[in-house]
Amino acid sequence: MKLHSIVLMLVPVAFLFSSATLHSQSLKGLIKKKTGDSATTSSKLNQAMQSLGLGGNKGSLTATEVANGLKEALEKGAIKGTERLCAMDGFLANAAVKILMPPEARKVEETLRKFGLGSQVDQAITSMNRAAEDAAKSAAPIFVNAIKSMTIEDAFGILLGGDTAATAFLRRQTTTPLTEAFRPVIETSLGKVDATKYWNTVFSTYNRFSQEKVNTDLPAWVTERALSGIFLQLAQEEAEIRKNPAARTSELLKKVFGSK
Repeated sequence: MKLHSIVLMLVPVAFLFSSATLHSQSLKGLIKKKTGDSATTSSKLNQAMQSLGLGGNKGSLTATEVANGLKEALEKGAIKGTERLCAMDGFLANAAVKILMPPEARKVEETLRKFGLGSQVDQAITSMNRAAEDAAKSAAPIFVNAIKSMTIEDAFGILLGGDTAATAFLRRQTTTPLTEAFRPVIETSLGKVDATKYWNTVFSTYNRFSQEKVNTDLPAWVTERALSGIFLQLAQEEAEIRKNPAARTSELLKKVFGSK
């Protein structure tokens, strides 16, 4: 299974919008309105749910239930998704997220390969991806923390948002803590194979003679690309899951997402 499970919460889009198209603008207005009172906000959202045919009857849904179902799906997906990335070859064998040499270092890479040093270059690329895989292990709890802090308004904003609304939410909430968590892990991982030392030695020398400078901060490059890889996968899978609903895995999800 791919990282699509992290956006399992988007399963209800078709279900919701089969009756919600004509009402989406008014619901967005309710979400944007600042009431300063969570109880009042919840009440207004429940009223909007009823207007969409999703509330008001026995066994029907409340805005809180929808938000809780959304959080549950996100949490399960975050754990499964990051497990996939932190596995052996989670980055290295995935062309979409594989970390390569920085663009400004490509000329150096070509020269090294030309002189029979391709295996050393490959080892450097492998070490960068192994470092990203190590760092990805710390992503799940950070995602889960952001998900737990999600408000009802956040949940409906995601449901009414574009194809990557959930990814955008997680990017806003987690980029800083992910960077802080990834950087030291990546530094340690690269240090195990002396990758940082060799990188600094080679490119510090190269920079003396070249107008196109290469960033000698290898951990910074790997951290940046690791985060980009995670969010790229999230965005791709989120767009896909909106079109192709996956199985609901709990009673709450079945109730919220209407599979029964």
